[in-house]
Amino acid sequence: MPVEGGELAVEVAGGGRRAVLAVHGLTGNCRLWNWLRAEAPEIALVMPDLRGRAGSYRVAGRSSVRRHAEDLVRVLDALELDVVAVCGMSMGGFVAVELATRWPGRVRGLVLVDGGLPMAVPAGLTPDALPAAFAPQLERVSRRWADVDEYLAYFLHSNPLLDPRDPLLRDCLEHDLDDGRVLLGREAVLADATDVFFGEHRWRALATPTELVCAEWSAGADTPPAYSAEALAEFREALPVLGRPRRIAGTDHAGTVMTRAGAAVVGAALHDVLLRVR
Repeated sequence: MPVEGGELAVEVAGGGRRAVLAVHGLTGNCRLWNWLRAEAPEIALVMPDLRGRAGSYRVAGRSSVRRHAEDLVRVLDALELDVVAVCGMSMGGFVAVELATRWPGRVRGLVLVDGGLPMAVPAGLTPDALPAAFAPQLERVSRRWADVDEYLAYFLHSNPLLDPRDPLLRDCLEHDLDDGRVLLGREAVLADATDVFFGEHRWRALATPTELVCAEWSAGADTPPAYSAEALAEFREALPVLGRPRRIAGTDHAGTVMTRAGAAVVGAALHDVLLRVR
């Protein structure tokens, strides 16, 4: 799909006019939604690779949450989709909120998956410290991988609860690779991370039905979650359109969408949003 700076790669699964625009996270790609497709094949999905990632790696221009939302409006226009539900994971949740608040007529409902609402900034994190904070995620860019198995072994160090035998995971990681290199723009990741942690948050302007799915942990068992119980209670009080948050027990951030159990909860939330806005 044509966007400013190049062409955005987009995969479409299923049919029908009641499509769901599915937006991946900071270092992900469109195959993040493999598990949702497996758990809810009846849902029509529009799945872009955001600029600076995978099939959209070579799209030129600075990345930002606002720019991603603008790109997605172009995608909807190209597909002649006037209004859609939007599902965003992690940073993709912030893009979904940006889209729903700046172009409210294009979004009929939201499902936010461990993202989209302000997260507590880790102690000591500043914009200047982001390169060090994201060094493990960005290390993959500087290396040439012998094959997907070597890349998978590295990926599991940061995502220990995922199943290394899962063919859906293997397919997702293969989509990152081109001749042994990971198609992930370092500057795009850092610019988008700056937006997520230190940028303007428009969530208070949400006026569309919204569901929130969140993990029990952040990265591995017993790690603090992205959203505490206290934060969730505050969001519900401040945001009338927000339904009761769904906490997925026994999962961390990645497992909210990269496991069948997590994807089943996300699929149920999407069905609830679609029913609420008929």
